[in-house]
Amino acid sequence: MAKQIIMEIKDFSFQYANASTMSLKSINLPIYHNKITALIGPSGCGKSTLLRALNRIHDLYPGNRYKGEVNLLDLKSDKYEDILKLKKENELIRLRQRVGMIFQKPTPFPMSIFDNVAYGLKLCGIKDKAIIEEKVIRALKSSAIWSEVKDRLKESAMGLSGGQQQRLCIARAVALKPEILLLDEPTSALDPISTRAIEELIGELKNEISIVIVTHNMQQAGRLSDFTAFMYLGELIEYNKTDKIFLNPKEKLTEDYVTGRFG
Repeated sequence: MAKQIIMEIKDFSFQYANASTMSLKSINLPIYHNKITALIGPSGCGKSTLLRALNRIHDLYPGNRYKGEVNLLDLKSDKYEDILKLKKENELIRLRQRVGMIFQKPTPFPMSIFDNVAYGLKLCGIKDKAIIEEKVIRALKSSAIWSEVKDRLKESAMGLSGGQQQRLCIARAVALKPEILLLDEPTSALDPISTRAIEELIGELKNEISIVIVTHNMQQAGRLSDFTAFMYLGELIEYNKTDKIFLNPKEKLTEDYVTGRFG
């Protein structure tokens, strides 16, 4: 691939349907290929709003408004496409396969462990049982949960622990071979041991997938990410390599936030 930037956000603004003001204001942000980008900032600053715009999940609720561009690189043609111009339902479904999402609370489907991962594959039109099984196993292995569930694939996913459920949700997304994976505080509801397992998994996944993670945990952002974007009141205050943001930020507001002197 010739280009290093897999997604480029240009002059992007967003307004919720019933809001009188913009939630995001003229955001400019590159997402680099096979790197982890962390979005940090206080609650209500727009991190999750931005994350959910990157695969148009806001479109599930009518009346929200976008401005600007979100250009996603087609890895086959090496050309960018503005995802905000996608109109058809099948285009948006395809987009969400290419740009997967993991939420704060694990969201397994009330079905078997195997069927959770196979569900998206079947939606994509894959009917060959052998191919589905191969892809499910590969996804479970790459999501570091195979050894824990290989003997219980027919059991309900609802019987898994919180950490296991979150890794299963990651496997469900990974099975579709996304180019980007969006993670919205994926460990905030988990215990320290599960958090460490998810962090190790994320670190391994970036070899195959570009990752954007929203986190309130400064230590997590510092450990995991290659780049960090600090947001405040709907604006991008500062973006740089993670070590620069944490050790030598340019903006006083950024320094106050990462050192805990914020407010």
